[in-house]
Amino acid sequence: MQYDLIIIGSGAAGLGAALYSGRYRIKTLVIGKEFGGETAKAGTIENYPGIQAIDGYELMDAMKQQTKNLGVEVIDAEATEVKRQEHCFEVCAKKATYQTHAIIFAIGAERRRLNLPNEKELTGKGVHYCVTCDGPVYSGKTIALVGGGDASVKGAVLAAEYVNKLFLIVRGKEVTAEPINLERLKNLGDKIEVLLETEVKEIVGEKMLEKLILSREFKGSTEMVVDGLFVEIGALPNVELAKSLGVLLDEHGYIKTDAMMQTNIDGVFAAGDAVNHFGSFKQDITAAAMGAVAATSAYNDRKIHGELCEHHLRPAPTSTMQFKE
Repeated sequence: MQYDLIIIGSGAAGLGAALYSGRYRIKTLVIGKEFGGETAKAGTIENYPGIQAIDGYELMDAMKQQTKNLGVEVIDAEATEVKRQEHCFEVCAKKATYQTHAIIFAIGAERRRLNLPNEKELTGKGVHYCVTCDGPVYSGKTIALVGGGDASVKGAVLAAEYVNKLFLIVRGKEVTAEPINLERLKNLGDKIEVLLETEVKEIVGEKMLEKLILSREFKGSTEMVVDGLFVEIGALPNVELAKSLGVLLDEHGYIKTDAMMQTNIDGVFAAGDAVNHFGSFKQDITAAAMGAVAATSAYNDRKIHGELCEHHLRPAPTSTMQFKE
């Protein structure tokens, strides 16, 4: 099956790109392992322009329907391999192979782990990475949440709707978040206690989480008994597929692009959380914007290289993009 553009990833960046590629009348396929990405798990979103408040999954579903109305195909599958042959690419997913002139990597990032013994074994058994998904399980109970950034504060505020008590464990000397979210955290009063300059050193439990061992004493002990532990310490970009094509990464391990989201490989673009275009400021609006730009670049690229992949009429040209060091 042949397409003008394949977008790998179905979060805000991927669907933002699909919206524009659909409007450009580019034959587009979106392949997403986990529909909606992190946005679908984000709970209520209040900072997307034009929308007062909306559930993250509902926002992604609305984007999906908008792109499908423009003729874009969307499938739930994991892209397992990407190959390049001149100015043509093959993407393997669900035991099928799809050909395309251009690719947009909008594959987001994976949640960071604490990398502690027992963490993997107790994941889903007291250790979690998504308050939206698993917070309701701890209604009326006591949990700890690790992290000190905006995402962790938002997670803590959401968790406070369910739990009886929450300990926010922060490695640094302060909590850094948007002022409105810090205000919400403070308004929760005694329901939340913030432990600064503290780390989780051990996760204790056999079949289920039993307690945590902290790096410093809290109320006379380094042991903290909690019902659940949520980890919200950022994410690592998903770049393995892009690397397999020879796409360059920046010094932080993100996909390197120019201002128009072009990578060093002609016909390959990137957008969203796998790109460090706006530094640590990663929002749905910036992801969608990068997707729109990437789709525009893919459209312009298609006008230059419009031949069908199977013909291979000419070798792929060398990209002329220049990166600023």
